[in-house]
Amino acid sequence: MTILVWFRNDLRIDDHAPLVAAAKRGAPVVPVVCVDLDLPRQTQFGFSRLGPHRARFWLEGLADLRSQLRSLGSDLVVTRGRPEDVLPELVAPMNVEEVHFHRGFAVDERTEEDNLARRCPQVRWQGHWGNLLVTPDQAPFAVSEVPETFTAFRKKIGARAEIPHPRPAPLALPALPPGVEPGTIPTLDHLGLTSVPADARAQITLTGGAAAGRDRVAHYIWREDRLRGYKDTRNGMLAADDSTKFSAWLAHGALSPRWVLEQIRTYEQERVANDSTYWLFFELLWRDYFQYIALKHGARLFKAGGLRGLRLPWRRDPALIDAWCAGETGFPLVDASMKELAATGYTSNRARQNVASFFTKVLGQDWRIGAAWFESQLIDYDPASNWGNWAYAAGVGNDARGFRYFHLPKQARDYDPEGAFVRHWLPALAKVPTRWLPEPYRAPADVQASAGLGDAYPRPIVDLESAVNATRKAYERVDPPAPPSRRRGRRRQ
Repeated sequence: MTILVWFRNDLRIDDHAPLVAAAKRGAPVVPVVCVDLDLPRQTQFGFSRLGPHRARFWLEGLADLRSQLRSLGSDLVVTRGRPEDVLPELVAPMNVEEVHFHRGFAVDERTEEDNLARRCPQVRWQGHWGNLLVTPDQAPFAVSEVPETFTAFRKKIGARAEIPHPRPAPLALPALPPGVEPGTIPTLDHLGLTSVPADARAQITLTGGAAAGRDRVAHYIWREDRLRGYKDTRNGMLAADDSTKFSAWLAHGALSPRWVLEQIRTYEQERVANDSTYWLFFELLWRDYFQYIALKHGARLFKAGGLRGLRLPWRRDPALIDAWCAGETGFPLVDASMKELAATGYTSNRARQNVASFFTKVLGQDWRIGAAWFESQLIDYDPASNWGNWAYAAGVGNDARGFRYFHLPKQARDYDPEGAFVRHWLPALAKVPTRWLPEPYRAPADVQASAGLGDAYPRPIVDLESAVNATRKAYERVDPPAPPSRRRGRRRQ
C-alpha cells in the first residue's frame, strides 16, 4: 500500500494534518503536487487566471516545499496537468489506497475533490480541514449555520485561548518508493508566462516559500518589533513595514495561521499585549470568516448579484476598465495603487478598498471584472478573501449595508497626507503641490503649468461627484436605504 499526500495551497510541512496523518500510517508516503500548465488560461472576463507575479511566488514555494520534504528524508513529486487527470494515473502503478489532502473552501476546489472521488472510487480520499484558526469540525456551528456577519461570527468563535495550537511537523518521512521519480519544477516559460522585471520603486520583494515566510514574521514581529504598533500603521500605503505582508504566505499555505497566532501569543507573553496584538488576531479571524462564507454559499459568491442577489445594472465599458487596470484614470490615489499592483503584484489593503470602491461605486462597472483582475495580478490572491471583499465593496456581499463608497480626495488626505505614496508611483505628479495632489486638475492653470502637468498625466475619465450620484441612484432603485432608525453602525473603512 502507498499513501499519497496531495499538496494544494498548503506549501509547508508544519501544522499539516494530511502529512501528519499519512506519516502515522506506517506505509510508503508520496508527497505530490499537480502543476496545471493551463492554469494561466483566461477567465470569462478576459484576464489570465494566474499572472506572472503569483506564478513566480508559487514556483518558489514549490522549490522550498521540496527542500522541506528532503530535510525529512522524502521529496516532492511534481506532476504536470490537472489533478483530475494526473492523480488517477498514479493510483494503479503506485498501488495507492489512500490520498490525504487539505479540503478546499471555494466551489472550484470542492468540485475538483468530488470529481476525483468519482473517478477513483477504489481509493480512500481523506480530506482534512486546515489553513484556518478554527476548522469546521471544531466550530460551534454547522457550515449551513455560519453567521452572515463578521461580528456574529467572531462572537460565536470565542476567545483566542480556545484556538488549538499548531501541529508540529513530522520528524522524518520514508524515502520515495523505488521507481518514483520526483520530476522537475516547471518555469514561468512552461506556464507560458514572462517574468516581470523588478521595479526599483518596490518597497519589498515577496519571495515564496515557508522559509521566506517565517523570516518575514521574524523580521516584522521580532527583529523590528513592529507588532506593538500594528493597529496604528496598518493603513499605511507606502512603507514595507506599515503592515505585515503575511497574506502572501498565508494565501499559498506556506504559513499556517495557527503558527502566526502562536507567534502573537508568544509576543504577548514576552513583550506586550495591546490593541495591536489583538488586531492582528482580528485580521486572521477575518480571513477565516471569508473562507467559511465561501464554503457556505458556493457558486453564489461569484454571481453578479452577489450573496444578496441584487439586480444592479452593472456596466462593462472597455475604455473605463482599461484605464482603471492601467492606472490611467486621472485620479492619483487610484492610479498609484494600480501602478503598484501591476509592477509588484501587491498593493495595500487601504489601496484595495479605494480602487474597488472607485471601480464599482464611481465607474459602476461589473464588480466581478475587478475581482478577476485582482485574481490575475495579486501574489496573495485567494478566492474566498478576494471575491468576498469585492462583493462587499460592490454592496452585494452578505455584510454590506446600503450605498457607501470611499471618497477619494478625503482618503488621499487621510492616508497619504503628504502625497508620498502618490508621488512615489506617479513621478509625473512630483511637482504638484500637496494641497492639489488628490485632484491635480482642480488646481489653478498656473499651478498646473508650473507643475508640468500638460499631457504628462491623464485628465479624469469621469466627473467624480456626477458619477457617484448616478451609481447611487441606480443602487437605491434596487436596494432602497433603510429608515434612519434601522441603520446599523458602520464597518471599518
